[in-house]
Amino acid sequence: MLNRLWLAFFVIAAAAGLHRWLVLGDTAVFAGMVASLFAMAKLSVELMILLFGTLTLWLGFLQIAERAGLVERLAVWLGPLFARLMPEIPRGHPAIGLITLNFAANGIGLDNAATPIGLRAMRELQTLNPRPDTASNAQILFLVLNASSLTILPVTIFMYRAQQGAADPTLIFLPILLATSASTLAGLFAVAVAQRLRLWDPVVLLWLLGTGLILGGLMALLAGLSATALASVSSLAGNLFLFGIIMLFLVVGAIRKVPVYDAFVDGAKQGFGIARDLLPYLVAMLCAIGVLRASGALDLLLEQIRWLVTWLGVDSRFVDALPTALTKPFSGSAARAMLIETMQHFGVDSFPALVAATIQGSTETTFYVLAVYFGAVGIQRSRHAVSCALLADLAGIIAAIAVCYWFFG
Repeated sequence: MLNRLWLAFFVIAAAAGLHRWLVLGDTAVFAGMVASLFAMAKLSVELMILLFGTLTLWLGFLQIAERAGLVERLAVWLGPLFARLMPEIPRGHPAIGLITLNFAANGIGLDNAATPIGLRAMRELQTLNPRPDTASNAQILFLVLNASSLTILPVTIFMYRAQQGAADPTLIFLPILLATSASTLAGLFAVAVAQRLRLWDPVVLLWLLGTGLILGGLMALLAGLSATALASVSSLAGNLFLFGIIMLFLVVGAIRKVPVYDAFVDGAKQGFGIARDLLPYLVAMLCAIGVLRASGALDLLLEQIRWLVTWLGVDSRFVDALPTALTKPFSGSAARAMLIETMQHFGVDSFPALVAATIQGSTETTFYVLAVYFGAVGIQRSRHAVSCALLADLAGIIAAIAVCYWFFG
């Protein structure tokens, strides 16, 4: 799918360029498209400089957290919840521990550990699957919750904003937290309806009510604030939370006699490798998106959507952020490129860029997750997994747009 999507960007750009040249008489269109190719290649390298530093820094701290047992402790807390949401899994089965570890790692942004743990969890779930070619209820719930992208600490989004010159990279911390919570709850409720899960179980209710009270209390506290005050609160909360997490990792690591410096260096080495390996994908996608923008094709699509939104009487400022939303279910790298291009085109702290960043942090690459997780165990029939995951994506996108209007006006 990614091969077709990438090729489609160039084919559509070529068709749009020909239309502008032959029909509209724009003889400079192809010069602009070629210039965009080189500009995006240069931007990719500039972005990689920050990627090397940020990934090295963050993965170093996360390695300390792993060795200190913080991820495993979070898994212990989440275990009773997943045992009830997936009743067909026997108590004590290794899948429960792996599932909770996967969500714990995702929650704190430990992507490099979350994916391999998730694949191991899916294989354990497959051992309990009576129909190996068809997704079980537990596998569907696991996939949908992964696709809903519940991330408490969106460090990569902060990193992209910092690279583009944002005065405060963590400005979107609270908007992302609220939007990703909406996405995850929508995915959970969709699966619960399809599978008739007992959400009224005391443990499940406790978790849901606790989450609802926290989010409701947060929204109540913020309800009377102006857009300027909301942005200030989000900035303060994001920076305090980020630095607090780092200090938690260091203090707990020191108490548990983890050699924090050595652990940091070991994790940092992983970050260097990941950043290096990402460069070809970043160049490929950024160049494709740049050509699409320079050809006028992307602007034409957005103008059609803007016309429809305006005709419906709705404010249309969010439309410029929709390229990220439209590509995110298909390709994380394409959505990342769309986000960076939106920041470049409109400004890192413009309303479209803030909406695009919030969407990027609150949704996931649904079809990629489905292909990787189900493909790893040979599942061919996904049942209601896709519809529930896409519903979670839609909830995340709508929530991201609504929250950004609330926070940023």
